Amino acid sequence: MKVVLQRVTKASVTIDGKLKSMISEGILVLVGIEDADSREDIDFLGKKIVNLRIFNDENGIMNRSVLDTSGEILCVSQFTLQASTKKGNRPSYIKASKPDFAIPMYEKFCQELQSLLGKPVQTGEFGADMKVELLNDGPVTIIIDSKNKE
Repeated sequence: MKVVLQRVTKASVTIDGKLKSMISEGILVLVGIEDADSREDIDFLGKKIVNLRIFNDENGIMNRSVLDTSGEILCVSQFTLQASTKKGNRPSYIKASKPDFAIPMYEKFCQELQSLLGKPVQTGEFGADMKVELLNDGPVTIIIDSKNKE
C-alpha cells in the first residue's frame, strides 16, 4: 500500500456536485492498493498514520499526532498512486488492484483507521469521479509505502 498524507485545516470530497465527506483539522489520506497488500500493510500504515507526529505543539514543533490533537481523518482511494512511469509518457497502472480485491482492502483500511482513531473516519467513494478539495496546512505532505518499512 502506498499512502500520501496531507496535514489539512479542512478537506472534502464531492461526487456529482454533492458533498460526500468533509473534515476540519486533521489528515487527508490518499491510498493506493496493490495485489501484494495484506492485513500486515493495513496494520502497519494504520498505526503509523494515527501516531505520526506532524501537528505542532505549543512551541510550534511538529510533536503531536492526530490522536493528540483530536483531529479527523478523510481517507480516499487513489489507484493512480500505484502508477509506474518507467517507460514512455503514459503511466501504467498494472500494479493497481482491481475492485474485487481493492474495495475490501480499502474498507478494512478505513475500519482500522477508525478503530485506532476512536471516532468515525470520513471516506470517498471507491471508483467514483471524486473532486477532492483541501487546504494543506504547512504545507505538510508525507508519502509512505508499506513495502519500504526498513
